[in-house]
Amino acid sequence: MRLKDICGKIPSKLFEVLSSRKIDVLRPCQEKAIEAGLFNCKSMVVCSPTASGKTLVAELACIKNVLEGKGKAVYIVPLKALATEKYKEFKKDFPFLRCGLAIGDMDSKDNYLGKNDLIVVTAEKLDSLIRHKAEWIKEIFTIVVDETHLINDSSRGPTVEILITMLRNLLASYQLIALSATIGNPDVLAEWLDAELVEDNWRPVKLYSGTYLDGRLEFY
Repeated sequence: MRLKDICGKIPSKLFEVLSSRKIDVLRPCQEKAIEAGLFNCKSMVVCSPTASGKTLVAELACIKNVLEGKGKAVYIVPLKALATEKYKEFKKDFPFLRCGLAIGDMDSKDNYLGKNDLIVVTAEKLDSLIRHKAEWIKEIFTIVVDETHLINDSSRGPTVEILITMLRNLLASYQLIALSATIGNPDVLAEWLDAELVEDNWRPVKLYSGTYLDGRLEFY
């Protein structure tokens, strides 16, 4: 699938950004996500290797839905450093959007975030915002959960699971995009989320397995 094939399916501003990145052919997981209903607001679990193009799947959903007036987007990440990195990327790549970053004091509503179209946030911070009944939460439509495999983590997992559950109960309608490179049971997660499962093994750099012993490397 080529970028030009989706020209009429996404807002022109989004298409212009993708064109400026010199994207010509979409990667396998991106094509599979589109065919699974990405542009029809289908929720989905996208499971593919690192650097295979999962982030673009999330961007397509977030930016398209915001520009079409469906509601705000939240991009949930596990670490403050990652949140800051993603925030800077969104600000640079999509200057026509109002982007916010929420990683600070847990004990506040931070209602100023409501002026933004897209908010990059850690799971713990969004959990706090929901519990403090931040007014703008009900305006969310697109939910992206990055590094979703952390739902199995003994420390962060419960927060992520409860957060997803609360959002699903609070929002009348939404599109949830769960991204992971390493989750072991994506079919179970997709069933729980009532989402389409998008799986692919393509990666930009081939991996080789082998053993190294006494200065000798042997690949399997």
